[in-house]
Amino acid sequence: MCKFLKEFGAMKEKQKGMETRLKETENQVLELKKKETFKIAFSAATGGGGPIGPFSTATTIIYRTVITNVGNAYNQHTGIFAAPVAGVYYFTFFYHAGGNQIVSLALVKNNEVIVTAYDHKTSHDGADNGGNAAFLQLQQGDQVYVRLSANTHVWGDSQITTFSGVLLYPL
Repeated sequence: MCKFLKEFGAMKEKQKGMETRLKETENQVLELKKKETFKIAFSAATGGGGPIGPFSTATTIIYRTVITNVGNAYNQHTGIFAAPVAGVYYFTFFYHAGGNQIVSLALVKNNEVIVTAYDHKTSHDGADNGGNAAFLQLQQGDQVYVRLSANTHVWGDSQITTFSGVLLYPL
């Protein structure tokens, strides 16, 4: 009987260990599933075929030609990306513009300028291209967009003036 009780006690300890490992594995699977559900990436272009601006006030650029919008976090009617989940994101913007006018763009998070791209007006420069990029840690609901400064311009096109972003990993 004593031997049976010892074996039974050992089996109970082994079962507790297995239950603990099972619970840890279940938690890991849930975390992986949670991360997998947050697939967010977008690319959009301004569309059109002419100048955007100059405007008398700073203006959010609306990228109407959506190339991809996985997760539907980019709004093609407002030009604003709204973070559906907290995480680290990567954003880029590129522009094409005539060289005879000033270009000034800013990547903006919740009304705070993060990075800019700028080019001076010249009389001998036919066209300008530029852009910038940044990694941003966002909270759910944070807004990111590209703002055109007052009295500046870019060229609207479906392929060369673009705004893109991707969730690298949720937090």
